[in-house]
Amino acid sequence: METVYLETSFISYLVSQPSRDILVAAHQQTTLEWWNIRRNEFECFVSQIVIDEAAAGDASEAAKRTDVIKDFPVLEFTDEAESLAMAILSSGKFPHNANRDAAHIAVAAANDVDYLLTWNCKHLANAQIIRKISSVCNTEGWNMPVICTPEELMGE
Repeated sequence: METVYLETSFISYLVSQPSRDILVAAHQQTTLEWWNIRRNEFECFVSQIVIDEAAAGDASEAAKRTDVIKDFPVLEFTDEAESLAMAILSSGKFPHNANRDAAHIAVAAANDVDYLLTWNCKHLANAQIIRKISSVCNTEGWNMPVICTPEELMGE
């Protein structure tokens, strides 16, 4: 079974109130469809980073986010993942203010996860950044997971 790392933006879109913004509402609908149709075709994981981010903010919304991920296995932020995250950040190919995003990639790569599922298109599901970071991961001896949105992982 293929593996998926559920990044925090995916979880947020899954449980948030329907948006009046048409693009956000479409992303929310796609997220819900992936959750209902495709989730059981993958082994899904989170990390402590996801748990910490999900628990932040409005208490009511945080409770919804943390509740939906409570039963998923938690990937560790190992020394290897920390080293990879530092290599990503020090490469100059990734924004230094996006250290948690680098950590998401590193945890998924160090745990040999197939896909990183996200709606963060600024730092994660971004074709230019993916290309650059993939070379960093390869240089460090890791395979970067396929970073994609739920729309891209809907299957055939």
